[in-house]
Amino acid sequence: MTGPVAPALPSRARGRWVLALAGFLFGSTFLVVQTAVDRAAVLPFLAVRFLIGTAVLWPLARRAAATPNEVRHGILAGLTLLAGFLLQTTGLRSTTSATSAFITYLLVVMVPLIGVVRHRRVPPANVLVGVVLAVAGLYLLSGGIAGIGTGELLTVGAAFFFALHIVVLGEVSGHHDPIRLTMWQALTVAVCCFVPGFFAPGGYSFDAGVWVAAAFCGVGATAAAFWCMTWAQRVVPESQAAIILLMEPVSAAVLGAIAGEALGLAGAVGAVLILASVLVAELAGGSHPAAVGAELVLVHEDDVDDAPASDQPPPP
Repeated sequence: MTGPVAPALPSRARGRWVLALAGFLFGSTFLVVQTAVDRAAVLPFLAVRFLIGTAVLWPLARRAAATPNEVRHGILAGLTLLAGFLLQTTGLRSTTSATSAFITYLLVVMVPLIGVVRHRRVPPANVLVGVVLAVAGLYLLSGGIAGIGTGELLTVGAAFFFALHIVVLGEVSGHHDPIRLTMWQALTVAVCCFVPGFFAPGGYSFDAGVWVAAAFCGVGATAAAFWCMTWAQRVVPESQAAIILLMEPVSAAVLGAIAGEALGLAGAVGAVLILASVLVAELAGGSHPAAVGAELVLVHEDDVDDAPASDQPPPP
């Protein structure tokens, strides 16, 4: 008796575009979240946001068959995501939003470093050049950091867990239905934040604007964006995925400028450098191994060997 048939993998080109869409969706929430968290505590806001995301995904997830270790892998990915959000939010209490953004997006450096530890080989030259361009662009776009304190160190931890989330998805996403795996991630964050949210200042007594912001983030930047990540990382290598997801700060900066925030010459140059880093990272992209099948110590080989996987490499 055969097990469930693995879903066909998308082309790598489609994966890149879908990851770029995820970055745009994340960036589109910047102004909304910035306003909302001024009027609501973070934990209840995250709980509602991810509960809404779970509710959107659940009817779609029910249509797909479950796969071995799906829940375990979804919870693992969700916990890395939760740790990143909590550390980033706590760090923001003692650092600026610009510094937080710069340090958080240094995950673009951490992902290939994790890859070096896992594979014991240096990433391709085009990825390394893309990382250098990305860091330079981030520095110009955000203004870098003014010093190192508790807030900055906590945000480094956040960047590590966000990087680890990308790595985990690169490891397990090819073995499960993307919608179901995304749902388990969202549900994990929602459940972990829900009860503590009652003890946060104000609890769940949101005003109408905060509820609208939570719904907007729950649908766009949670259900849709994290599904995009999970779907695309079945074929896009993690180091490239991290660079492509830098569309988030670029789109946030551009949308902020449209809304009236000053971008400035340095910010504009930084955005261009980040876009250049994406293009450089994609040079000779077809020569890289797919994300599926890497060896991550947090995921045992037995966990993924039992799950369905495609024997054919994805088309370029």
